[in-house]
Amino acid sequence: MKLGLINSAWVQANQPTRFGLQKTKELGFDTVDIFTDPLDIDIRERRLIKDECDRLELPIVSICCVAVGLIDFNPSVQRFHIERVQRYLDLAYEYQADNVLLVLGEYIWNREVIPPEEQWRTAVENCRRLGDYAASLGVRIALELEPFKLSLVNSVETMVRFLDDCDHEAVRATFWRRTASAVFDEDYARFVDYVGRAHTSQGADASIYIPERYVMGMVGFVQQRIGQALDAELHSVDPDLAFRAMRGWNALLMVLLELLSRV
Repeated sequence: MKLGLINSAWVQANQPTRFGLQKTKELGFDTVDIFTDPLDIDIRERRLIKDECDRLELPIVSICCVAVGLIDFNPSVQRFHIERVQRYLDLAYEYQADNVLLVLGEYIWNREVIPPEEQWRTAVENCRRLGDYAASLGVRIALELEPFKLSLVNSVETMVRFLDDCDHEAVRATFWRRTASAVFDEDYARFVDYVGRAHTSQGADASIYIPERYVMGMVGFVQQRIGQALDAELHSVDPDLAFRAMRGWNALLMVLLELLSRV
């Protein structure tokens, strides 16, 4: 597992790009996520980001994109945002990143004027189109879960339902602190299957960003992932060896819990 930092941490502190990337490396982070708009930066800034990351041996994992217009009721707005996200996917390909972290936004007008089902369907269709484009480039889309009342995807349940409806291998989910309060049920297990990246942050709302929930949620995420791997690996081996392996896994889980409790 590698630990990365989104460069917006430095942007918000009014620090230049090169400074932020250098400090990210100095602090010991393994990777970086880039928060920028390919329609706003010029060619010099675009080149600087990749050249500096290469020089620092700091791989770019994700490009962060907020595209609330994907669920707008105006077709012209949808078309613009589809093309805009495609430019983000192009940038991810250019930077040799794994994915574009995509934020869909919220239902409009309190879900009262335009039927929420129609907005949901619009988002699914547009994400499916973008998934096709992402797949053609060999990159993925990682959807963000926003824990707000009107967010289109605001829970494990809605994330799983959205990804089921989208049904595209290139459209995945982001696991992070906001997901960690979920009950470890069948939906949670299916959600983990969809996870394309893990993400944490220091949030302003203490009722949402609860460290203990994040620790337990992340342990559940790791346990589900590695548990699946063990299940596949130990399918046909000697039962005694399988028992010893699972006992070793339990010991490892305790170590992970201790480490994650320091987050």
